Amino acid sequence: KKASSLWKGFVQGSVGAAVGGSCAHPLDLIKVRLQLQTEVPKLNMMSMGMRILSNEGALGLFKGVDASAARQLVYSGTRFGMYDVLKDLAGEKTAPLGMLTKVVCAGAAGAIGAFAGNPGDLAMVRMQADGKLPEAERRGYKNIFDAVGKIARSEGVLSMWRTGVVPNMNRATIITVGQLAAYDQCKEVCADYVGMKEGVQLHFTASFMAAFIASVMSNPVDVAKTRLMNQKAEEGKAPLYTGTVQCMSKMVQAEGPLSLYKGFAATFARQCPYVVITWISVEQLKKIMKDW
Repeated sequence: KKASSLWKGFVQGSVGAAVGGSCAHPLDLIKVRLQLQTEVPKLNMMSMGMRILSNEGALGLFKGVDASAARQLVYSGTRFGMYDVLKDLAGEKTAPLGMLTKVVCAGAAGAIGAFAGNPGDLAMVRMQADGKLPEAERRGYKNIFDAVGKIARSEGVLSMWRTGVVPNMNRATIITVGQLAAYDQCKEVCADYVGMKEGVQLHFTASFMAAFIASVMSNPVDVAKTRLMNQKAEEGKAPLYTGTVQCMSKMVQAEGPLSLYKGFAATFARQCPYVVITWISVEQLKKIMKDW
């Protein structure tokens, strides 16, 4: 039974999230570029999108989409699969789970998923950031496999987990609580207290609420993760950022506390279609696969 809920959850989560992630990819790319900008005056979401379009063309907005889809297949498949298994272990079949239990299950599932998906995430961040670098400094990865291969050869296989795995797991723990546990809770509240019936309207409302919660919770850690993964290792120089908390406190000191919410509009604009499309896809797949 556990094996069945693991593979079903994995398939539903990976397919749903790959669809959601690919649809929301241009917004994710804009969000990464906004978080990395240091020039003054700062560009907003719209002008950053226009700049990418004029400099790199429409396909520029889909840079790294293959890495994004591959990462979703591994990362979100693992998150959704493990979340279902952990809820089963916590006794969901016998009685409804409390909010805290859902939070713990989602947090653990997110951390496991992030560890599994870290090489894909590292490749995706670097591919998205490449267009912003001067011609001479670009890494020029052709696709996800080329990126992972080059990183493994030049920096060692373990570097794919050394670079950004802790901020990634921190972020995934927080974001999975927002996307999965909050979705479950919002869905329960909408059904029990608002009287919404099971169906696309309920899934849309609960996932929209979950997207906002996930964005508020994850943005500071997300900015730190982007900066940590994108910094270049220089010979004989200590890195500017050494960890999530150190990166966040350095940003607050240098750029003020609101710097932790850099790119928030882009984060929510990206989270919203991603979470909504992912959950609607997952719920439809659950219906199709119910008797498998």
